[in-house]
Amino acid sequence: MGKKDFYWGASTSAFQVEGGFGEGGKGVATTDVRNVPDGIADSKIASDHYYHMLEDIALMEELGINLYRFSFNWTRVMGEGMEPNQEGIQFYNQLIDACIGKGITPFPTLYHFEMPQAFVTAFGGWKSRECVDRFVDYAEVCFQNFGDRVKLWGTINEQLIVSAASDLNGNHETDVDEKMKQMYQMSYHMSLAEKKAIQRFREIVKDGKIGPVCSMQVVYPESPSPENILASKNAEDFLQNCFLDMSMNGEYPKSYSNYLHTKGWFPKTKPEDRLILKSNKPDIIGINYYCSTCIRAVEKGEDTSKLPPFYRNELFTLGNNPHLVKTKWMEFGIDPEGLYIGMRAIYEKYKLPMIVTENGLAFSDVLEDGTVHDDYRIDYLNQHIKQCERFIEEGYPLLGYSPWSLLDLVSSHQGFKKRYGLIYVDRTDTDVKECRRIPKDSYYWYQKKIKENY
Repeated sequence: MGKKDFYWGASTSAFQVEGGFGEGGKGVATTDVRNVPDGIADSKIASDHYYHMLEDIALMEELGINLYRFSFNWTRVMGEGMEPNQEGIQFYNQLIDACIGKGITPFPTLYHFEMPQAFVTAFGGWKSRECVDRFVDYAEVCFQNFGDRVKLWGTINEQLIVSAASDLNGNHETDVDEKMKQMYQMSYHMSLAEKKAIQRFREIVKDGKIGPVCSMQVVYPESPSPENILASKNAEDFLQNCFLDMSMNGEYPKSYSNYLHTKGWFPKTKPEDRLILKSNKPDIIGINYYCSTCIRAVEKGEDTSKLPPFYRNELFTLGNNPHLVKTKWMEFGIDPEGLYIGMRAIYEKYKLPMIVTENGLAFSDVLEDGTVHDDYRIDYLNQHIKQCERFIEEGYPLLGYSPWSLLDLVSSHQGFKKRYGLIYVDRTDTDVKECRRIPKDSYYWYQKKIKENY
């Protein structure tokens, strides 16, 4: 995997790393108002990247990466959502230019979990088709302001997660049936928005590449019983194929559509949507992978009230895989080979080049003697990179590898207790300190790995 044809990168997301709440015209996002448990850090300061940006890019240069996968903060680019915010645009211009100046390709994602809270208040956010138009306006502002220099783009990060997580999208319906209906409607609107954004992208960034960032689901049946095999196929359709089939082919898997119709949850569509969904295809697929999933059939009398899409409904539920090592934060188990298995399946189905956009190990790292000895993370990254090498050796198109994450960032519900970074950020959930950057052993290991491959 040489320098010319492979991106060695690292990843972050805006709301988890930037901070700078209320600074430079930034509007209020869903991620700014969600309920964070007492004693857990929120995203208002996060890793303070807003004030450490140039230092962080210098650390990227020292690391030797040639790709930075990040996200635009919708509310930094668009304030409260309706008008471009020049200060926010200038912040990202500075970031992009600094990266390019260091030989680092900027690879932004348009939508990574946060959106203007004003839209949720005004019209229910993604519940309304109005949100589709607002997203396309925002995407267009990004394409026009950054597309002259930025040629690699992500559309939506992990549609599975953002459709399901009420505190990210504002779906706080109390009636379970209505909540499910809204969730599938929101997801449909996201898919339509993605396609319309790709249509505008083709007009504005003619020499660029764009695609979704998928939360890859590698689904194993708990046993070879036909019931468990069918449950695992259903899980694949509900947890991954429904999103990727829509991104690639503009339609849902038949089994998924059938189920939604049966439940009365199939989203409202318009006849003119079909052409838009079918005719705007992506160029690449971003792959987020942490672990595989084990699935079994639901047993008689088992509670199915905790409905999808998180790994359980009437058609499937979580099983247990005894073949994998599990840790506190990696409760599904560590499965490097799953990365290869999953990417192979996605390539054979969709025939598009991929790029690993997230892959990492969560751990409650401890700073000792001025550094972090994270051999466990080195082992995890090494094993997963080997599967990428295997994938490329077999002739599959993999454009790059970006571990999650460049530096410690605020985790959705675990704050700074759960760390993924190659760089330690010296703060706790309750004491921000100076957010000093301290490269971990894994940083120096990855630096060496990149050098060996250049």
